[in-house]
Amino acid sequence: MGDRTLSPTNFFADWKLPYLFLISAILLCATIPAASLAADDVPALARNVDERYNHLQTLQAEFTEIYRGAGVERTETGTLWLKRPRRMRWEYRTPREKLFVTDGKNAWFYSPAERQARRTAFKKIEDLRSPLAFLLGKTKLENELQGLSLAPDRAPKTAGNVVLRGVPRHISQITEVLLEVSPEGQIAGIRADETDGSTTEYWFSGMRENVPVSEERFEFRPPAGTEIVSGELGH
Repeated sequence: MGDRTLSPTNFFADWKLPYLFLISAILLCATIPAASLAADDVPALARNVDERYNHLQTLQAEFTEIYRGAGVERTETGTLWLKRPRRMRWEYRTPREKLFVTDGKNAWFYSPAERQARRTAFKKIEDLRSPLAFLLGKTKLENELQGLSLAPDRAPKTAGNVVLRGVPRHISQITEVLLEVSPEGQIAGIRADETDGSTTEYWFSGMRENVPVSEERFEFRPPAGTEIVSGELGH
């Protein structure tokens, strides 16, 4: 996508944060003892993911997002910070700076190049993209992804990994979610296939759990001259 004026529709398209994007932060940090689980024991794998996240307080990781659709392929990288409850910061660095940050009450979408920021109530982001319940530890992976199973027809990016698939219960525009799991039980990558034929992938590295993360990291103060747009995002 090229630089554009951030109308509500364009802004939403440029900030593609589907259900997958939001649960990725929890899934990527789930580590499961490989010796304790069979490779095809999906329910046990899901339970261990749930238990792991219930004890997680903060997370820092590097991420790569790859979007393909409508003849466009875009790769972006940055750093993710999470802090319970309900705090997230997705800080994009390349190919251009962007920011998605929540403080538990409001969510901000900011692009310095356009000098425009969109503010939405946290609960409205919840309504638009997912219930965020899994992110807050209020539900289970198997409740969020129906039909969770192995995907033997999908080759993992890394040899030796296993791919799981499921269908989000709450987001109609996503037809399938794929999770790549390492032999150690860590989620290495996530992919969402959408009804319009587009796909979005997230790959994570340099994960650090329960590290100190200040509250200030989840605050957003619009720079001078930034246009502030409030309200729900358009589809």
